[in-house]
Amino acid sequence: MSRQAHEDTIVALSTPAGSGAIGVVRISGPEAIAIVNGVFSKNILHAPGYSLHFGQVLLPSGEVLDEVLLSVFRGPRSYTREDTVEISFHGSPYILAEALNLLVSAGARPALAGEFTQRAFLNGAMDLAQAEAVADLIASTSAKAHEIAFKQMRGGVSDEIGKLRHELLNFTSLLELELDFGEEDVEFADRTQLLQLIQRISAMTTRLAETFRLGNAIKEGIVTVIAGRPNAGKSTLLNTLLQEERAIVSDIPGTTRDTIEESLVIEGVKFRLIDTAGIREAQDQIEAIGVQRTMESIGKARILLYVYDVLGTPQAEKEADLEKLRKEGLEILVVGNKWDQAWQLHDNLFERFQKTIPGHELAISAKENNGIEQLKAALLQAGVGSSNAEENVIISNLRHYQALRAATASLSEAENAILAGLSQELVAIDIRHAIHHLGSITGEITTDEVLGNIFSKFCIGK
Repeated sequence: MSRQAHEDTIVALSTPAGSGAIGVVRISGPEAIAIVNGVFSKNILHAPGYSLHFGQVLLPSGEVLDEVLLSVFRGPRSYTREDTVEISFHGSPYILAEALNLLVSAGARPALAGEFTQRAFLNGAMDLAQAEAVADLIASTSAKAHEIAFKQMRGGVSDEIGKLRHELLNFTSLLELELDFGEEDVEFADRTQLLQLIQRISAMTTRLAETFRLGNAIKEGIVTVIAGRPNAGKSTLLNTLLQEERAIVSDIPGTTRDTIEESLVIEGVKFRLIDTAGIREAQDQIEAIGVQRTMESIGKARILLYVYDVLGTPQAEKEADLEKLRKEGLEILVVGNKWDQAWQLHDNLFERFQKTIPGHELAISAKENNGIEQLKAALLQAGVGSSNAEENVIISNLRHYQALRAATASLSEAENAILAGLSQELVAIDIRHAIHHLGSITGEITTDEVLGNIFSKFCIGK
């Protein structure tokens, strides 16, 4: 898709394919209203924007295809800032296919993936960060993911980046003004103030980049692996957390041979739970593959629920497992299971357990649903900590994260150049690089290749 002005008119189905109550066809561009007028039973050539019209869509033969409700939006007061028409058909796949063919025959072109939103960006309705948030909003599967995407779509990230970029632009303009008066040895940009500004903005870009781990986890779902020895109760725990019989539960060791993945939402945060084969020396080739997949899943996880049988697992065995499973960036929650059996054998065992390792491990009975709420609270704390997505700008887009890292590196170069007493030309170059990277987030600086890559990931019709 080109950045150049769009002179063609595009059309696409904007609701999911398949049968439904209604299907919405969207058409946008300079000829949108005229094209629809040619197939509609009423004249809408002079219809005002934000108006609704009930009528019939007619085939070239004069036969009625469907009775529809048609919405007219006139640019620039539309999503794309172009003339736009949205037609609500009955959701028959046949009707919708015929409608698209009819509108294409009348002069529209099938829209490419994300082309409506790209036009909104190119026409100034939103910046690039906001446009990307549209796709994230559509894909959001939890309250927190929706919250982050919606805040970004409303300009939360853009506002923050815009302020930083504006401050840098002001100072770099002064530096470049000095270059015009190089022979006169004048200084318009106070070096102490510039150094303080660079350090402050660098701290802010670093802070924003550090939110990516949380933001991306919320956006994609926090990968949480349930692992432990055979018969520790891992599958029972999965079933209890999901409140359904998702995994087969048996007293036979090695019942779980492959990973099972399901989603659990806790207070708006999505956790991607993965139940795994028990960790032990495999008894056969199939179980060996299961154990291998367990270790691969742990390698991709952010949180590990290490589940052990409080009566049947020796302390040395537990410690050996944990030593093998620990890795950088992995949050491990140690979960002692089957306390319902322990209480029956030892009245004061739970009390002794709490006194021995308070706050270090979680005591549950997956079978009896005891301690599960405390486990969910611990999962939430491990997943998002005390961060509050309502109060802080959170980065959830990999491209934005990479741009922030690059901007921080350029600011560091500028800081070193000032401290080393290098010329304003070199300082200005480093600051200009930082400005470029920040501008790439909002789309003030970008290329057709970048735009094509971004919008090709959208669904068609958006």
